[in-house]
Amino acid sequence: MSTKKMNKKALLALAIGGFGIGMTEFVIMGILPDVANALNITIPEAGHFIAVYALGVVVGAPILSSLGSKWPSHKMLLGLMLWFTVFNTLSAFADNYTSLLIFRFLSGLPHGAFFGIGAVVAGKLA
Repeated sequence: MSTKKMNKKALLALAIGGFGIGMTEFVIMGILPDVANALNITIPEAGHFIAVYALGVVVGAPILSSLGSKWPSHKMLLGLMLWFTVFNTLSAFADNYTSLLIFRFLSGLPHGAFFGIGAVVAGKLA
């Protein structure tokens, strides 16, 4: 397989990962009233799920990027996506405010690191 074709596949994988992270970041805004209803909380309280995800992004980006600096970038990206997928799946099954808050924070941690590392990898591949 040619290098150019492999690069296109890698860039597609990065794009799909970025789309997945971006989608889960913003989809909660559209379903906020439903989440509030399901957990018997107010809509402003459900808004905390958005804020705590953003807090996870801010905390996780520098920490995970620096911790993963010794790993090959493709393994780090896979690990970050695995982490993201696990905690987003747990978020989907959370049945109370506290557990959803924790899972949203934990699912936000790899977000910034994925985009930062992914941008460097994409730049090298392009």
